[in-house]
Amino acid sequence: MSRRKLILLFLAIVAIATGIALFAGRSTEAPAQTPRAARAASAVFAGGCFWCTESDFDHMPGVLSTTSGYSGGRIANPTYEQVSAGNTGHIEVVRVNYDPRRISYATLVDNFFRTIDPLDAGGSFCDRGYQYRSAIFVATPEERRIAEAAKARVQRELGAEVATLILPRRAFYRAEEYHQDYYRKNPVRYRFYRWNCGRETRLRQVWERAR
Repeated sequence: MSRRKLILLFLAIVAIATGIALFAGRSTEAPAQTPRAARAASAVFAGGCFWCTESDFDHMPGVLSTTSGYSGGRIANPTYEQVSAGNTGHIEVVRVNYDPRRISYATLVDNFFRTIDPLDAGGSFCDRGYQYRSAIFVATPEERRIAEAAKARVQRELGAEVATLILPRRAFYRAEEYHQDYYRKNPVRYRFYRWNCGRETRLRQVWERAR
C-alpha cells in the first residue's frame, strides 16, 4: 500500500473515531434556553403605522426586538392589502419582545402613550380607519389593570377622553417581510413618510397639554 493511501486510511479512521465520540457524548435533552431567551416577555401594541411603532419601541432600553403584524380581526393570515382596506377587523400592530428585568410592562405602556395621539378615535395621524386605531392588547388581568390605570392617568393629564382601545390579546399574524424593520431598510422613505404624516407635530401638540 502506498504512503498516500496509508495517510488517507489513517485520516479516515480518525474521522470515524471522532464522529463516534461526538455522538456518544451528545445529550438527548433539549438545549437549554439562552439567558436572553429565558428572560424575554412579549406585549402587543397598536400605534397607527407599524413602521413608526416599531421604530419607537426599538429605541427603548430593554426592548429586545419588534415584529410588525396584524391582530384583532376575523380572518387568518391577512395580507397588508386586506387589512389596509379596512374589511378584516384587524389592526396594524407591533409585537414587542422585551426583558422585564430591564423594562417593566407598566413602563412599556407609559412610554407607548407618549408615542401616539391617544385622543384620536378615527385612526392615527394621517392614516385613517379602524385598522389604524391605537390599542393595547392585554393577555392577563394584571396587564389589563396596568393598561387601564395608565389610560385613566393619561386622561387626567390631558383633560380629555382617551380613545386608545384596550383589547384582549388574540392571534398575531406577522406582516410581510418588506414591512419588517422598514425604518432601517428604507430610512429616507421612512423619515419622509413620518414627516409628511405630521406625526411629530401632532405629538408635540397633544403632549404639551400634559406639561
